[in-house]
Amino acid sequence: MPETQRDLEGRVALVAGATRGAGRGIAVELGARGATVYVSGRSTTGRRSEYDRPETIEETAELVTAAGGRGVAVVADHLVHAEVEALVRRIDAEQGRLDVLVNDIWGAELLFEWESTVWEHDLDNGLRLLRLAIDTHAVTNHFALPLMLREPGGLVVEMTDGTSEYNAGNYRVSFFYDLAKSAVLRMAFALGHELGPRGATAVALTPGWLRSEMMLGHFGVTEADWRDALERVPHFAISESPAYVGRAVAALAADPEVSRWNGKSLSSGQLARVYGFTDLDGSRPDAWRYLVEVQDPGLPADTTGYR
Repeated sequence: MPETQRDLEGRVALVAGATRGAGRGIAVELGARGATVYVSGRSTTGRRSEYDRPETIEETAELVTAAGGRGVAVVADHLVHAEVEALVRRIDAEQGRLDVLVNDIWGAELLFEWESTVWEHDLDNGLRLLRLAIDTHAVTNHFALPLMLREPGGLVVEMTDGTSEYNAGNYRVSFFYDLAKSAVLRMAFALGHELGPRGATAVALTPGWLRSEMMLGHFGVTEADWRDALERVPHFAISESPAYVGRAVAALAADPEVSRWNGKSLSSGQLARVYGFTDLDGSRPDAWRYLVEVQDPGLPADTTGYR
């Protein structure tokens, strides 16, 4: 299916946590296929979150509209029940429906400590990480799903890091990070049981090595020259743009048989093989297969056959 096809016109989506990274990529790609996309987050033109980064939800909404959809920015802290409830009430008042919910709220890159045990890790940061990664998704589902369930065919996408298979056998960063990402995977499984009989679908979705704004900045490169980082970080060759996982969500949203994935753990690379979409450069990176077969065994970086 052509990525420019406007097969989501008339559909309404909420991308919760759409300020930057995967959330922004998802919102823009839903807009590119004609959807009305509400984008929520804490970073606005008037106030930055604790990240203190320049990206804002207003910018994301403008990018959605420029791509061909309709972007609507709404300031919301997804830990504050009243703000999430007001956000959903606004969608109901303005649209009367919600077809796609993407829970991409995270906001904890500055809170976790690599390879730090639970007794060494800063406790307040670890517990804050869990609240940002888990509570926010639960709160958003609580308020948004009754609106989604008014019409059959709704889709919930729980964004995480790692597939259920990979995370089951691999320690992910630290106790708190590992717990957070595994919990979101299980969230999609549980939602699948609750939504499936009611005509909706829930999935967990992970990008691969994402070229988010923060990741590009960490390596001192941009999306235009990201390959300049390969000399220092050879395995970065398998990385993908936020548009890639965005196209994965758009493909799921447009699939009349999306219920076949209910409760499953999916990756952008896996879905690219099924739906035929590509990344911005025309490739189809499959990062999680690459990790298992090349990076984790300590083999030299070589993306042949993986993108």
